[in-house]
Amino acid sequence: MSIKKGSCLCGEVTFEVEGEFESFFLCHCSRCQKDTGSAHASNLFSSSARLRWLSGHDKITNFTLASTLHTKSFCSICGSALPSIQMDGNLLVVPAGSIDSALVLKPNAHIHISGKAGWDHDLEKIPKFAELPVSDKHVCRE
Repeated sequence: MSIKKGSCLCGEVTFEVEGEFESFFLCHCSRCQKDTGSAHASNLFSSSARLRWLSGHDKITNFTLASTLHTKSFCSICGSALPSIQMDGNLLVVPAGSIDSALVLKPNAHIHISGKAGWDHDLEKIPKFAELPVSDKHVCRE
């Protein structure tokens, strides 16, 4: 049985997931775009894996959009997306980016592409950089 470790950006919240993920979806719905501030959410799903919080459980905030099943858990300090138990405790949803362990799974599918962002087309054709391209026009530098 595999164990994957994960954390938030600031490191206050840490967790482990024991078991296997059944699916890995890239969701393009408008709610996931709002959740991530990006083109899609990248979530792992399991109906059998077990989540164990290692630290920072008191730093987790849970939000469910009224009148929907859309739920998001996140660190109250840094805002990083975190795992959540959904569907009356029957489904573990883990943001793929929160996993620190090596993840060999590849996404199974893009879902809710009817809500895809208008700018999310032909992205493989734009330039690629190994790091942030630095110029006088860029304010954000590491």
